[in-house]
Amino acid sequence: MTVLAVFGPTASGKTAVAEEVARRIPAELISADSMQVYHGLPILTAQPAAPTRLVAVWPLSYEGSVGAYQELAHEAIDEALAAGRTPIVVGGTGLYLRAALADLQLPPRAPAELRERIAAEYDQGAETAHSRLAEADPAAAARIHPHDRKRVVRALELAEIGSSLQPDGDRLWAEETRHPTVIFGLDLSAEELDRRIEARARAMFEAGVEDEVRRALTKNVSATAREALGLEEIVELPGEQALDALVARTRRYAAYQRKWMRRIPGLVSLNAHRPAGASADEILKVARSRQRLPARGAG
Repeated sequence: MTVLAVFGPTASGKTAVAEEVARRIPAELISADSMQVYHGLPILTAQPAAPTRLVAVWPLSYEGSVGAYQELAHEAIDEALAAGRTPIVVGGTGLYLRAALADLQLPPRAPAELRERIAAEYDQGAETAHSRLAEADPAAAARIHPHDRKRVVRALELAEIGSSLQPDGDRLWAEETRHPTVIFGLDLSAEELDRRIEARARAMFEAGVEDEVRRALTKNVSATAREALGLEEIVELPGEQALDALVARTRRYAAYQRKWMRRIPGLVSLNAHRPAGASADEILKVARSRQRLPARGAG
């Protein structure tokens, strides 16, 4: 049985398309989103209404990692296949998607005290930290912007324990997957994507995202969750400025996602300007031409 994957930038309509596919065949929706995996922020992380594996499974206090996610994703996919359902992996975090579909040989995890020390060093001077990385691991430093705090800190951690971010970097989108897989990418114009991002951000504020974030910040929030979600901007800035900050952050993330999408070998591009049902029909047509999927009602 084939594994289906739906990838695309934030607000491109991935969730709606995946849910339409799941209405047409026996399927299991599995999230590959580094933000939706956290519990307590359903509005901010745009968590789906339909039952989806690996949504809200970690508390905000948890220091999430690709390795921890990979174990959960492999288990969810294998369980779906064993039950005769088609796994539909949907999300916009490129590394999480790849981890779900393949056996990534991930760099080792550094001790917490080492991570905290290096993070503190970075906060004292980003340029100095990046210069130190350039000396310790020139190949990794060449690929990481000095202001990319998370990756600079991670690369310095690995350099100190004798590893590197660089070796696996060029193989993240090698073609090998654990199961036969077809990956679909939702493509739409930059203008339309910008419009959708702004509309979704406004809808989040109307739905009460500010109160949601305030409640979350009364609890222990891990550095991983805090950095990924940009929580403080939403509650510390005045309303319209907070909205503008969320839109700007989301647009930057969407640009990064589009770069990831261009790196995926064998990606089947879908026109995301049309209704979700039309994209779902095309997904099933392509998938059935490659490997027979069960008809609705089977399983």
